[in-house]
Amino acid sequence: MGDSLLQLSDAERRLLNDFQHGLPLDPCPFARIADALGMSESQVIEALQALQASGVVSRVGPVFRPNRVGVSTLAALAVPSERLAEVATLVSACPEVNHNYEREHAYNLWFVVTAPDRERLDEVLDDIADRSGLDVLDLPMLEDYFIDLGFRLQWT
Repeated sequence: MGDSLLQLSDAERRLLNDFQHGLPLDPCPFARIADALGMSESQVIEALQALQASGVVSRVGPVFRPNRVGVSTLAALAVPSERLAEVATLVSACPEVNHNYEREHAYNLWFVVTAPDRERLDEVLDDIADRSGLDVLDLPMLEDYFIDLGFRLQWT
């Protein structure tokens, strides 16, 4: 992936760097981004799709502070290593799951679930447990800490 970063156009680099924050609250946010970059809306969308397909970008969309819109929880599973890819795919297929990631721990698959209410959140966790055959560790947030994960990208 490192080599692919060197092949990005100036517009793609600006897209990655300048729009980590402040996605325009607009009915056509990609058109506003396109205006700022001197591109067409379709070029922005195509560039983002290509960046996702190549693995440079994992997700494009808003991040809401926990429990401001609906409810959310951090969850974890202790997955046998030979089933990790299978269970990660199962978890990722749930529209309520924002992302998942592997950790070096007995609980080795972690993920965030967001739902309209606690009842739906519990249904999603129960469904993941039923389909995986594994117990889900539910870790609801007790105290809010905000860590900004946006950072200026270095291209050299």
